[in-house]
Amino acid sequence: MRFEFYHSGLDDIPKLSVDGTVSNSIHFSHWKGNETPPEVKADTSTEIILNLVASPNRNELTQGIELVTNNHFDTDGVLSIWTALAGDQALELRDKLIPAAEAGDFCEFSNETGVRASIVIQGSDQPAPADESGSPLACYLAGEKVDDDPRAYELVLPEVERVLTHTDDYEHLWRAPWRRIAAAIESFEHGASRVTEFADAGLSLVTLAPEVFSPAGFDPTRHTAPYTAISRYAKGSLFLIATPLKSGWAYRIDYPYYSWAETVVRPRIKRHDFSQFLAELNQLESGKQGVWRLDNNEMTSAIKFLSSDGTLAASTLAPDKVVGSFQTALMSTRQGAQASLPA
Repeated sequence: MRFEFYHSGLDDIPKLSVDGTVSNSIHFSHWKGNETPPEVKADTSTEIILNLVASPNRNELTQGIELVTNNHFDTDGVLSIWTALAGDQALELRDKLIPAAEAGDFCEFSNETGVRASIVIQGSDQPAPADESGSPLACYLAGEKVDDDPRAYELVLPEVERVLTHTDDYEHLWRAPWRRIAAAIESFEHGASRVTEFADAGLSLVTLAPEVFSPAGFDPTRHTAPYTAISRYAKGSLFLIATPLKSGWAYRIDYPYYSWAETVVRPRIKRHDFSQFLAELNQLESGKQGVWRLDNNEMTSAIKFLSSDGTLAASTLAPDKVVGSFQTALMSTRQGAQASLPA
């Protein structure tokens, strides 16, 4: 197998599209719209390639094609490409590859080493404002900022096995982001941050403590929500994330992070029609600091309470009011769906 980062010059060449989906290729990907062979499907692209490598039908599935490609850089992409290139050698690292891929693509905490390895490769799920963009490992190896995906692959792929098996050697790259994740997890463990499940509505109310990141506090208008910690505790099909802000609450509503992908084990998440819910929230809102709006600027975001400049604003509504409004809207939607069924 050989890897070449995707470019238009590959359009007419048969290839294996590993993570992502590109034209004129055999897909081994969990991206929506993929045509991955059913016998190797899995939740992450890395696990799909592990299944491919272990399959007795490997040659038939790949049709003898040796060229593998990808069109973006992230942990799951890197690990799935590395697995394709390493072949049988990668099978010995299955228990390290999959947790790192889950941490990178789904912001899930399978184990500490997996989260730390993903940070080294692609960076934290919750970057602080001062964090450099790009792959921490690629930037370290190059001695400069690397924002070129093909170059990042060139630098990182030779290091993958060492990152997975000697993760502590890269502590200088994962230490600061890991501390923020650990602080968020500790906040949940000690009850400062909480999750309340509303199983009938499939809703997790996630209340984040302001001090979740550091003594300086968590500013929801500047910091990304700590998804790795949230996904460890929240089990719903929709997350209402609330953080005290000024005299009110900062709100964002997100689908579980894995929901952007086509999954096999993790349940498929239905997208909601939020029109009635939004109308009721904006009617209940007594302040003038912002507006409840649909928001899909991020892969799994659904709704935010936003100020005119697009940052999270302080809502006057208490979390129980928002939950109640959602339950009412959901019940109305379900009743309407039942009424529309033929007698």
